[in-house]
Amino acid sequence: MVFLAFTAAMLMRRDGSPDWVGMHKPPILWLNTTLLLLSSLALERARRMLRTGDRARFNRWWTVGTGLGVLFLAGQWTAWQQLSAAGLYLGSSNLSASFFYILTASHAAHLIGGLAALLYVEVGALRLRLGPSKRTFIDVSAVFWHFLDVLWIYLMVLFYVFG
Repeated sequence: MVFLAFTAAMLMRRDGSPDWVGMHKPPILWLNTTLLLLSSLALERARRMLRTGDRARFNRWWTVGTGLGVLFLAGQWTAWQQLSAAGLYLGSSNLSASFFYILTASHAAHLIGGLAALLYVEVGALRLRLGPSKRTFIDVSAVFWHFLDVLWIYLMVLFYVFG
């Protein structure tokens, strides 16, 4: 609901404002998108390994997925740094940049929660405390992570088509 509210506000502000200027999007966003999608693929591979009872490969793939998620977050930080270096800040005169910061920061907050869940599974799996009998938390964590992928793709379309 938060993202829909921000989207509505952005579109209304964009359409009702003669001072709306689209901003240059940092090219790293495409790398970040790739990292996030690869992260989901790795988590799905891990889940398949767990279904077959291959805990070692589950741990390996889950670690890869979690690591790619951390790299995505670092990439977002880099994107914000690039915008800042270009003189675009939250609350600056460029409304497009302000909405970019708000939407990506909201996504990042959800992503941090998702990473916490992935790390919880990571630690539990490495300590052999999570496995086939505790699949629910693993599955819910992965599904939430996939939701973050879909949300990110939605944001990319929003930024590049309407931003």
